[in-house]
This record gives sequence, C-alpha cells and structure tokens, in this order.
Amino acid sequence: MPEIPLLQLSPFEDYEGRIPFPEEWDFVLVCDDHIINSKEDRKKKKFLEELHKKGFIIKEIRERKLFYGVYAPSGIFRKYQWLLNNPDNESEHLIPEQIDYQQSAITSKRIRIVSFLLHNTEISNTKEKLHDLIKKKVFETAFPLHERGKLGRFLKMNWARWKQMLCRQPLEKIRIYFGEKIALYYAWLGWYTCVLLIAAVPGFILFIYGFVSFSQISKEICEANTTIMCPLCDQKCPFWILSDTCTYAKITHMVDNGGTVLFAMYMAVLATLFLELWKRHRAKIVTDWKMYQWDEEEEEVALELINSPENTSEEYQHSYIRSIIVLILALVVICLLIGIAHLLVLYRVMVTVFLTQSNSKFFQEKATTVAVLTGAVMHYLSITVMTKANKCIAHHLCELERPRSFSEREKSYTIKVFTFQFFNHFSSLIYVAFFLGRINGRPGSYVRVAGKWRLEECHPSGCITDLFLQMLVIMTLKQTLSNLMEYLLPTLTYKCRLLCRKPQSINVEDSCTEEWLSNYQLNEVNVFTLFDEYMEMMIQYSFTTIFVAAFPLAPLLAFVSNVLEIRLDAIKMMKLQKRMVPKKANTIGIWYYILEIIGILSVIGNGLVIAITSDFIPKLVYRYTFSPCKQKNSTGIDCLTGYINHSLSVFNVQHFENTVNLTDPMGNKITHCRYPDYRNSDDYNHSVKFWQIFAARVAFLFVFEHVVLCVKLIAAWLVPDEPRNIKNEQLNQKRKRLIQRLRKMDDSTEI
Repeated sequence: MPEIPLLQLSPFEDYEGRIPFPEEWDFVLVCDDHIINSKEDRKKKKFLEELHKKGFIIKEIRERKLFYGVYAPSGIFRKYQWLLNNPDNESEHLIPEQIDYQQSAITSKRIRIVSFLLHNTEISNTKEKLHDLIKKKVFETAFPLHERGKLGRFLKMNWARWKQMLCRQPLEKIRIYFGEKIALYYAWLGWYTCVLLIAAVPGFILFIYGFVSFSQISKEICEANTTIMCPLCDQKCPFWILSDTCTYAKITHMVDNGGTVLFAMYMAVLATLFLELWKRHRAKIVTDWKMYQWDEEEEEVALELINSPENTSEEYQHSYIRSIIVLILALVVICLLIGIAHLLVLYRVMVTVFLTQSNSKFFQEKATTVAVLTGAVMHYLSITVMTKANKCIAHHLCELERPRSFSEREKSYTIKVFTFQFFNHFSSLIYVAFFLGRINGRPGSYVRVAGKWRLEECHPSGCITDLFLQMLVIMTLKQTLSNLMEYLLPTLTYKCRLLCRKPQSINVEDSCTEEWLSNYQLNEVNVFTLFDEYMEMMIQYSFTTIFVAAFPLAPLLAFVSNVLEIRLDAIKMMKLQKRMVPKKANTIGIWYYILEIIGILSVIGNGLVIAITSDFIPKLVYRYTFSPCKQKNSTGIDCLTGYINHSLSVFNVQHFENTVNLTDPMGNKITHCRYPDYRNSDDYNHSVKFWQIFAARVAFLFVFEHVVLCVKLIAAWLVPDEPRNIKNEQLNQKRKRLIQRLRKMDDSTEI
C-alpha cells in the first residue's frame, strides 16, 4: 500500500487562492497510537488513502494519541457552488457591520460539506464508513475545531455567559458559527420563552387570587365540625370530620375557582397564536438568511454527487409489511408504558393501606397525601428510566423501516420517541385526572384490586388537588434536576478530564498541537444532541398547555427554566462540548407538527379537566338549579351556600362490607356517614342530580372544545403565515430571475 503523504506545516492554497494559517483545518480524526501493524491500523491507512484520492490534505500529530488533520481541496467547494447555483454567497448574507465574520461563515460551510464527505467515504473492499470505523475502535472520534477568532470570542463573551441571561441572543452570529439549524432552535426557544412570560403572568395572578380569596365552599368545609365522613380504608381508618380538610380545600380553591375556565381558554388560544406568529417570525428570519427557498433534498443530492458521481441516490421505498410490524411493536411499547402507569396506581393503593395500618397517627391521617406525593416521585423515576429505553426502542424500530436518508431517519425517530415519551409522562396523569375516584365504587360496594385492596379515592377536598400535586412534584423535579444534571455532569466530566491529563511537552512551533488537544479534551457531542433539546421543550410545552387548568403555575416554572436553559445550552456548546457540525435548515421541521398536535390536545385536555376533574360544573348546576339564589327571598346570600351538603351522599354504616369502629372521633355512636357522590340514600343508585350534572358536563365539554377550536381556526385564518413584505420580496426576486432568463434568451436568439 503506498504511503499517504502528510503535510508538515507547509502552506497551501484554498479555493480562494489565499494562504491560510496552519491551524485552519476542516476536521480532526483521532486514534490510538499503539495499533501499528494491526488490523485496525490497516483499516485506518485504507480510509486515509481514500481521502487522499479525493484530494484531501492530511497532517499527522503524535501526542499520546494520533491526530490527523484533514483539509478538503478547493474543487469540492467550487462544485458545490456550481451545482446549487451559488446558493450561499456568504458575503450577501451578512449585514455590513458583520462583514468581518465572512471568513467564519466560509469555515462553517466547509465544515458542513467536509463532514458529509468524511462520513460517506467508504473503504473500497469492505464498504466501511467512518461511523463503522469508530464503532470498531479504528478511530476514537472525529470533530471540527472551535474557532479562536473574533466570532468564537464574541459568542463566549456575549452569549455563553450567565451574565447575559436576560440579553437578546445574537442569532445571526449563532447561524454563522453553528449553522441555520441550531440558530433556528435558539430563535424558536427565545420566541417560546417570550410567549411563556405572556402565559405566566395571568397564571400567577389566578393562583394568587385563589390564595388570597376565601370561597364560600372553603368556608363551609372549614366550619363543618359536625359532618361525619366515611372511613377512607377498611382497617384502622376511623370516621373523620369534614373540617379536617380545611387546608386542602383552600389549596383546591387556588386552582379551581371562577377564573380557571377563562385561563384554560386563554391558554388554548395563546397556543394557536404562538404557532401562527412563529410562522411569520420564521419566514422573516429565513428570508434574511437567504434560505427561504432552500431545498434540503436538492442539497443532499448535490453532496452525494460531489462525494461519488458514479453512485446513484438511494430511492424512496415503502414496505407495508415493515410498516405493520413497526406499528404492532410500537403499540406493544405503548401498552407497556400504560402498564407502568397501572403499577403506579397499585403502588399508591399499597402505600395507602400500609400507612393507614401503621401505628403512627400522623401517617394514618396523611396516608392519602403521602401516597400521592411519593407516587409522583416514583412516576418521575419511571420517566427517567423509560426515557433511555424509549430512545433505544425507537432506534431499533427506525432500523426496521430502513429510511432513505438521515433527514427521514430523524423524522421517523422523532415521531416514535415523542409518542413513547408522551405516554411515559402522561399515562399516570391521565389516570389521576379522569379516572381517580370515579371507578372505585361506593361505601359498601368498593372496587378492589385482586379482591383485597380498595382502589384509591380522590383527596377529600377534590380530585383536582391530586392532579395539582402530581404536576407540581413532576415539573419541579424535572425542571430542577434535569437542568442541574444537564449542566453539572458535562462540567464535572470536563474538569475531571483536564485534571487527569498529564503534563507533557508540546511542540511550541506547531500551533496546531495545543488547539487539537484542547478540543479533544471537550465532551463528545452526538448527532441527536439537538434532538434531545427539542424533545425536552416539547414535553415541557405539553405540561404547560394540556393540564394547565389544574396547574396555572406551569408557565411560570417553564419560563424560569427556559431563561436558564438558553444560557446553559450556550455554555455547553461553546465551552464544554466539541463543536457541533453546522447544518442548514429553514424550518424547525417535524417539531412544528408536534406543536400543532399538542395544541389540539391542550383543548381536549383542559376541556376534560374542567368538565370532569374540576368541580366547576357541579357548582354551576347547583348555582342555577338548587341554590338559595333561586328563591325570591335570598338577597344577600352567596349562591353557593349549602353546596357542600348538597354534594355529599348519605350512607348507613350498617351496610359496610367489613366491620368498622362505629364511633366518631369524640366517641359517639354513628349511624350514618357522608361521602362525595350523588346517590340515593335508600338504594345507593345514582340520583337525578347525578344525571343532571353528567348532562351538564357533556354539554360543557362539547361547547368548550368547539368554541375554542373555532377560535383557533379563526386565529389561524386571520393571521397570515408570512408577512406581506416577505411575500412581496419573494415575488420581486422571482420576477427578477425570470427577467434575467428572458434577456439571456433574447440575446442568444439575436446571435
């Protein structure tokens, strides 16, 4: 095998005919230096030989590891500009005050093209690519270099710093350094964070209103010293006084009051406006970047031709058998995730039974609350574990589908992971919101797990309190622990790697050595790093919209988290991780359609929370049907007076399934107890009031969802996807191109 010529600090010219500094290399490959004359060494030499055949200039540095710097020939970039009709003349993209960053833009383009060529270069006899060689330990890693010039220093000082937390993001410079795809992510994240602030203010006001106000219902509960409630479990659970739940009644009023419905409608409409206004904002951004009409598939084909003109592009394929298999396997995974939610239900039931049978009076009284809170923590732990499993399963399902290109693979992978993660995060919440306390039966005829344990009930102060506590715990843990781990783990890993690095003598005459070593010490960045950031935001967006009626503080928590998230991600990308390969994009891709789906689910979810979980409908029916306000002599009386007594059914304690202690906390004998439901006191069948409220729930759900969906459709129709000036600019550009073609045709006809 002929020896591959390696560059030794001699200058060379690039496609613009200038002499670059020796450290301006497109990519760096790293491997161990003890694989000489081995199978891995032979594969390494064959791969470098293939690069040499394509005209790459290669330089070797030996410093504990073998570093190979590669620099692409100028002809590659001339072909790229010719094939795509010079689509990205970087000097046209930059505004005058940024003309100094033109070289950085050229470097970013070079890295993107060279990365494609490196990862699609094959060893002739084995057809192995760089990805395969890294998996087989031939190469350890491959990465582009962070810039040490003006742009790199600017981003570190003015973007990747905690001091700049509340400052505007330099999106244009982010685009030049990391490419349009990452810049669009930060543009969307900044836009989304601003919208969260608009949602956080009324949500916080609603919460404070519920905190400072004192409703008639809370007053009645706190004064119900003689209302005896049925035991919450079979053994050792005493009868209890309704006034014991005074504190939780006040908590319920904070999230379930007169403004809850208006806030839910406000959030549903805001979700639509957010997407519509984002489309306009995106159109303006990509137009400024000259990316409005960019075609991802056309660029991919152009890069394939540059890499290997004789190879044909892989065609689109579709197999119904493969699709059915993938669908069945995906449904199996979804059933597994729903099964985990059922295990969490069983956990809460068993914890409640265990605590109520304990000797501690505190745990007996707080059994339900402790079960809900610890269940939420267990839910968070299951989310953490299953997140990794979901990604692995989605990856294998994508392999079964055999997507044509990386972009197709990314879309398919995104849909699968989001679907799995949605059920992973929300299966338990859906149970708490819509099934908890509604399928557990009644005193004397409880539904039991394995014929032994009673199903858990809603908190005595209302079902929405349980949902509020679940979301509070999960969102708090997810936002705090995720952000801490996302920042501390890379930081500690990088610091430990620096501490473990042994002092060594470096050839000071070679300015590449220290730069390559310092970049090598940074944390690895995988191809799905940006995907993980988007997925985290999609789940957060789901929490802040779908069940926001039960947790109005969700937008505020998300806003605070995102302000930190933007700087945290910037610090990671600029200071802790190897440089991400710049990529082009003119949309946020499949994520936009996921946002639309979440917007629709938010209308359905909030409508169901208000109609089923909340007590809004029973209160409304009572106010206009049974309240004192229906009487002519009821002036000056609160219309909800008597609601608590109205909403509690009566049970004869002689009809209990098991023997219970028939004395109240004061030692008096009890003949009847109360429980929250609408049933007759003789046969315990559902009363007329139950069916009236049921009909009102269905009617409200129908009206709410149709009204909000109509408002969403009207907003989507009313707000144009693109600003008028952007449309006019695109029209003028098309006209200019056609006029130029017409003139060329006329000139050729005259000749």
